[in-house]
Amino acid sequence: MLKAIHYINQFFGQVGGEDAADAKPIFHDDLVGCSMMLNQMVKPDIEVTNTIVCGDNYITNHTDEALKEIFAWLDTKKFDIFFAGPAFMAGRYGVGCGIMCKAVAERYHVPVITSMNEENPGVEEYKSVCYIFKGGRKATFMKDDVTAMAKFAKKIAKGEELLPAAQEGYFPRGIRAEIPQPDGRIAADRVIDMLLRKLKGEPFQTELIIPKMEKIPPAPALKDLAHATIALVSSSGVVPVDNPDRIQSASAQKWGKYDISKLDNLPEGVFKTIHAGFDPAAMCHIPDRGVPVDAMRYFEKQGKIGKLYDYYYVTVGTGTTQAFAAKFGKEIAAELHAAKVDAVVLTAT
Repeated sequence: MLKAIHYINQFFGQVGGEDAADAKPIFHDDLVGCSMMLNQMVKPDIEVTNTIVCGDNYITNHTDEALKEIFAWLDTKKFDIFFAGPAFMAGRYGVGCGIMCKAVAERYHVPVITSMNEENPGVEEYKSVCYIFKGGRKATFMKDDVTAMAKFAKKIAKGEELLPAAQEGYFPRGIRAEIPQPDGRIAADRVIDMLLRKLKGEPFQTELIIPKMEKIPPAPALKDLAHATIALVSSSGVVPVDNPDRIQSASAQKWGKYDISKLDNLPEGVFKTIHAGFDPAAMCHIPDRGVPVDAMRYFEKQGKIGKLYDYYYVTVGTGTTQAFAAKFGKEIAAELHAAKVDAVVLTAT
């Protein structure tokens, strides 16, 4: 029977929520949280022996320190497979799982398996170095996502043939291999078949998918900042306290535009953040931490910038899809361009 170790964050490790996001690594000789579910699913071929719990902020902001502590503990353990997550759409959790999987694979040379939603930033950054299964958007998909991870790990444990990414269900890792077709048809016949299907308007699937990456050239530098009009655009979720546009606290489908022409700062009790991806207390206390009107007014009065634009634009970043984010960007950019704004300060969380 193979041995495995499972990494999860502070929330699923039952340490706490955002208040515990800076928690240092905690090492359990028993199983905690979803590690118990994973262990039941991989039996009898694999036994999950331990759970590692670490805060999302700590693993991403203090990576070297976190890995040093975790390696010191892992060096004393014998394990054949390493699991992390699943991380769903939680960005910091996904990046943390990716950091752990990459580090463990490089140091211990064992299979590393995790799961994330396609919108998780950890996918693009770490899919080439570990098996990242295509997961759900939120924790209600826990059983399905853990099942996918467990099923694949059992194949590894049994020494079974591992199929291409599309068939197994993980994100492609950029590894190409020659795989003979079961029916023995040669490439020349297959490509003609695809061409005929395309000409007839019938569905077909290419065997070599070329990813399309949007390239956005950087704008030229401002030549005269002291006479430029600068706008603030933010994904911090800072809105008037009544949230007049009803912007969603997660997976946003809209943005807002608010007048700051007569304000030197964003007062507590007048503005707040509705962002669901972090503890809002500090930003509700000082909303300028999300939309820095106070700092921009200071630079304006110092003559470092010409003018702060009369409105700021805002949405919520957590869970918001790339499609909606691109849509927001185009709509906001069109307004700013029409208003002859020279530059934008983008603030996030």
